Amino acid sequence: MNIRPTKITKVLSANDVGETQAHQAGILVPKAPDILGFFPSLDPTLENPRCTIRVVDQWQAAWTFAFIYYNNRFRGGTRNEYRLTRMTEFFRSRNVKSGDSLTLTRSSGVYELSVAKPLGAATPPGQRLKLGTGWKVVEI
Repeated sequence: MNIRPTKITKVLSANDVGETQAHQAGILVPKAPDILGFFPSLDPTLENPRCTIRVVDQWQAAWTFAFIYYNNRFRGGTRNEYRLTRMTEFFRSRNVKSGDSLTLTRSSGVYELSVAKPLGAATPPGQRLKLGTGWKVVEI
């Protein structure tokens, strides 16, 4: 029996929120079964299958994101990864930055999203903030 988590969280990296100006879109989602189980299933036999996820944020605004499996590596390309995309407008409008924690919750097919700023003191001058950017299951 596959247990699907109902809440996952991730500390966002500079690449996730577009601070690095990299061309790749969205947040990388690991292939870990417990994290992938949170999202809708995608058919890996299709080329780059995707679905839309409608999300309500903590301010009660609705957003539409995309969950995509870029699998063109099996068709002569280079990518074999899952991503959560179409988030740029949300990040900009809510001033989301690297180091913020993103939490996604699913209940009866409804997705909710919240963002929390890091607690504690600012990074001292001349030092880099090192982030553990892995996804974590919060609830099952």
